[in-house]
Amino acid sequence: MFTGIVEAIGEIIEIRQEMGNFHFLISSPISHELKVDQSLSHNGVCLTVTKIEDFSHWVTAISETLSKTNLGLWQKGTKVNLERCLSVNGRFDGHIVQGHVDGTAKCTKVLEENGSWRYRFEYSSQLNQITVEKGSICVNGISLTVVESGTNSFSVAIIPYTYNHTTFGLLKEGELVNLEFDILGKYIQKIALMNQSK
Repeated sequence: MFTGIVEAIGEIIEIRQEMGNFHFLISSPISHELKVDQSLSHNGVCLTVTKIEDFSHWVTAISETLSKTNLGLWQKGTKVNLERCLSVNGRFDGHIVQGHVDGTAKCTKVLEENGSWRYRFEYSSQLNQITVEKGSICVNGISLTVVESGTNSFSVAIIPYTYNHTTFGLLKEGELVNLEFDILGKYIQKIALMNQSK
């Protein structure tokens, strides 16, 4: 389990394709502290560390992961948000994030607002998910608060610290991000749908 609080930014330095799988070599300030078999969030996607090389580590994405995330768009030089799993005695600073991405969304607008930034995203109705104002959403592995909620769309406000210490400062209109909707909201939505069908 993760909290959506980014620890470091990594960089893709090598990509190898093996049948339907993609192996990524990622350089980061925390790679040398990792262990093989450890789960690590990469732009919100929980991936297993398969090998460590000095200050870089390898992970593998299978077809299922590639089909539901933006990992298939990664190239050499792509920057990614990294977070290690929450430790038992750690602080819970974000919200419950599983690292199981529901799908992608397109960044449709970026506005600078007198020292902060507002980003708007649109996602497919096929995801069958909702957001609520002041609720939680995980975008590229970052725990954020929904500012405005629309039909298959939402916006978030980004403070300078988040802008400078995550990949939000690199995000442009038209790009795809990984989304994980609030697990509590998903359970409530599931219960409501079950009750309606009775």
